[in-house]
Amino acid sequence: MPDLTLFTPAGVVPAAPPLRLALRRLRALGFDARLDEAALARHQRFGGDDDARLAALHRVAAAAPSVAMAARGGYGMTRLLERIDWNLLARSVERGTRWVGHSDLTALHMGLLAHAGARSWAGPMAIDDFSRTEEAGGVDEVTRDCFVEAMGGELEALGFRSEPGFDGLDVRGVLWGGNLTVLLSLLGTPHWPTVKGGILFLEDVNEHPYRIERGLLQLLQAGVLTRCKAVLLGAFSAWKPSPLDRGYSLKTAVARVREQTQVPLLTGLPFGHVHPKVTLPVGARVQLVVQGRDVLIGW
Repeated sequence: MPDLTLFTPAGVVPAAPPLRLALRRLRALGFDARLDEAALARHQRFGGDDDARLAALHRVAAAAPSVAMAARGGYGMTRLLERIDWNLLARSVERGTRWVGHSDLTALHMGLLAHAGARSWAGPMAIDDFSRTEEAGGVDEVTRDCFVEAMGGELEALGFRSEPGFDGLDVRGVLWGGNLTVLLSLLGTPHWPTVKGGILFLEDVNEHPYRIERGLLQLLQAGVLTRCKAVLLGAFSAWKPSPLDRGYSLKTAVARVREQTQVPLLTGLPFGHVHPKVTLPVGARVQLVVQGRDVLIGW
């Protein structure tokens, strides 16, 4: 039975019952799941003060469980980046730990890749993905099954449907990326991984399409997009339209960026602050193949 630790490296867990529900559900899936001792700590909007969250991160890394899953994202990882013992985390990966999360955990994924060349997993977290009540939809089956197979080493490929226009695309490269806002905050820092010829994936939440366009243009103008073989756009969810939009939308924002680059921008990746979400191997070398509108990512 693989051991799994839930820890809180960023935003505070608002209440204990949802986290304990996630714990029970993960145990029912066959994991020897447990809570880190500080998983329910609170300090302002954070899951404990910076010292407590850093200690939790290092404590989990030293124990090297099979799976280290973040309780939730929010904000807080960026505060810790300069103080993280990246060698300790890298050794945990060598010992078999799969670090899992998304959103604010993008900073951890990118730091691991930049400092240690270590693989991690962009995937579900305890709060929301495994704590939704049955009335709210419960645990999404695709999210659950993809995560379980990835943690068991059985998942080697996944597919989704995209827009037409990319039939025949066949590229290989390192898969990297995550939350667009968090990723941009790392640009120009030591925690930014140098990936040439990679496949970048992006998602975000509560960000209007003009902010998504601006972020994509920043990546383009900084030379990041031009070094990619393809860009996979996941969900950009929970934004509110403005009366000033007058036809401007996420679709038109993406179209505007496509006009500026020859790098393929594919939409439809089931990843982000949505259900379902797939589990992606950050830092793995993958092959991306498109047939018609069907996209396959294998590793």
